[in-house]
Amino acid sequence: MACAIKQTESAPASYPATPSGVSSAVTDLATTIWQRIEAYVAYRWTSRAVVWVVEGPGEWHPPLSPATISTVEVWSCGANDWEDCTPPASPLGGYWLPASGPFRFTGTVGAGATVPDNVKEAFKRLGAYMVAKPGTPGARSERISAGSIDIQRSRSESWMASALQNSGAADLLRTYRKV
Repeated sequence: MACAIKQTESAPASYPATPSGVSSAVTDLATTIWQRIEAYVAYRWTSRAVVWVVEGPGEWHPPLSPATISTVEVWSCGANDWEDCTPPASPLGGYWLPASGPFRFTGTVGAGATVPDNVKEAFKRLGAYMVAKPGTPGARSERISAGSIDIQRSRSESWMASALQNSGAADLLRTYRKV
């Protein structure tokens, strides 16, 4: 099986629109939220350029979708440069790379399609989690006492790193997850 050894993905011109019904604090973090979602999934909703360098031989599929490949090149040691090539299709819809290469695939990812409702909900959940009041910065636990009321809270040091899972967004994004 062929293996991608390098992926260079450009930033999109813009991310999808912020779903309705979120606070202005979440709207201010929209780019960050989309970046975290896209780092977690293998699907793109807005178009951007991408280049993969792949070593063969074997079958290879673009790891991001939807992908449109515009050029395929193979490294030529004799010419010391990339040369255009046309690898045959694989039985499962990707590319069959007959040699070790390396091969360079250039194209775009992102459909410009409407963002599905479950992805919008994941955005909302992650946004709400990210703007929630975290408590005392750097504190693992805190205790608040006011008269007869005593409140003690604790959280893991990695509470923001686990935001996708803790907010419930990761479960909604499961069908778009990287494999």
